[in-house]
Amino acid sequence: MIRQALVRRREIWLLTIWGWLALLLIGAVVIVLVARNLHSFLAPNEPVGARILVVEGWMNPEGLDQAIVAFRSGGYERVVTTGGLMDWPELHGPATFAERAASYLKQHGLADALVTAVPAPKSAQDRTFLSAVMVREWAKRSGLTLHALDVFSSGTHARRSRLLYRLAFGPNVDVGVFAARFSAYDADAWWRTSTGARDVLDQAIGLLWVKCFFWPPQPSSHEERWAVQPKEAGSARK
Repeated sequence: MIRQALVRRREIWLLTIWGWLALLLIGAVVIVLVARNLHSFLAPNEPVGARILVVEGWMNPEGLDQAIVAFRSGGYERVVTTGGLMDWPELHGPATFAERAASYLKQHGLADALVTAVPAPKSAQDRTFLSAVMVREWAKRSGLTLHALDVFSSGTHARRSRLLYRLAFGPNVDVGVFAARFSAYDADAWWRTSTGARDVLDQAIGLLWVKCFFWPPQPSSHEERWAVQPKEAGSARK
């Protein structure tokens, strides 16, 4: 009676060798499909036809050149460059990526009146979100009511940038995106080089982290601009 109370017999189904082979085949097909489409998923080109083009200033000249082409062909009224401090002790010239990118765009044919640098405070994390907050606050100070904007980002960072700008601006602003293409590796076969694999996998993990663990703070709160001291944050809101 004790044995019957503590133990019972159950029939279970196990995969045969052919079942395991079929499962492995399905897994391999899924991996191949994900690998072939992961780069294009992370690097969408989906502008919304906004008047403002936001250019992430930390991109290299290859990306900034593509941003110039997008600005000229897209009928934009203004380009806004973003980015925080450049931690280069020997640097002479612009102190932030936003200012460096703005200077580059002007030197390559864009009129000074069309280019605005919006630097972000020094930040150890959430740098893209903080840049988006700075653009939002700049628009408020400038008396601009934004209903849409397009973000020009670096390749596989583009989808994450768009997501963070949407979180910063809220549901009433339509956010589009451009993804710069770089010659460092073949986007259609990124897994064949260490540079491509590192870039795609790093950005995929970064996007997953934002989706799962990033919660935007209350707008205009100190937490939203955590890199700024409370006194500075308070004066900036006045």
